[in-house]
Amino acid sequence: MKTLFMGAGSMAHALMKGSLAAEVLRQEKVYVTNRSNRQGLEEFVHEFGVNKVEHEASYDVVILAMKPKDFHGAVATIRPYLTTHTLVISVLAGITIQHLSDKLAFNGAIVRAMPNTSASMGKSATAVSFNRHLTHSQKEWTMKLFQSVGIAVEVEEKQLDLITALSGSGPAYIYFVAELLEKAAVELGLQQELAKDLISQTIAGASEMLEKSGLNAQELRRNVTSPGGTTEAGIAALEEYHVREAFLQCIYSAKTRSENLGKEINTQSL
Repeated sequence: MKTLFMGAGSMAHALMKGSLAAEVLRQEKVYVTNRSNRQGLEEFVHEFGVNKVEHEASYDVVILAMKPKDFHGAVATIRPYLTTHTLVISVLAGITIQHLSDKLAFNGAIVRAMPNTSASMGKSATAVSFNRHLTHSQKEWTMKLFQSVGIAVEVEEKQLDLITALSGSGPAYIYFVAELLEKAAVELGLQQELAKDLISQTIAGASEMLEKSGLNAQELRRNVTSPGGTTEAGIAALEEYHVREAFLQCIYSAKTRSENLGKEINTQSL
């Protein structure tokens, strides 16, 4: 598949690294363009051995990986790369499939995807939505692309704002929890590096248990919460300080912001 990456930021980097390693893409058929950062473009070409876009041409796949706010300014640049058979893949938060179709004047195959930053480590949780124009082979190829940087699941587009709030922003919540645990440990007398190592391994181990034990989060929590024990005391403190409600509000606020960002981007284009 002759593939064009439009944008050379962190998500494009992660997708390219994973897809080339998994041989979903081949270097000689990958092209990159990046209007805002020529140095970043040169670094991409040097690191991955792919091609710079030197002139307008058509592509089997065009991956939109610029900043969402830059999409409307790039529309005129994108259109010449499209044919009726092109597959357009967007990782632009907040921009709907219909909006992409309207602005690009493109009535073809469009994918909207929401990876997260763990894609750089091959551990992304990516949600993918398709419009009705994709062929079966295009859907299969798209899933392979995102599976090269983690797991990928197909969802209805209306779920993407919630998923953006959950797994798109999710790594930041985990980092925030780790940050707070580390600060608490240091304040109570533990060396910072030791605290960091213990917390990192604890999170990694808990993640492995969630993935492979066959038990859900509630069951796993109960298994380590002995009556009258230390874990029960810690959980009780979290409940007393309404952490459950705080996380609910966290997801709700992020979901609402994702919805509003989409509305703002759409309004700016009018």
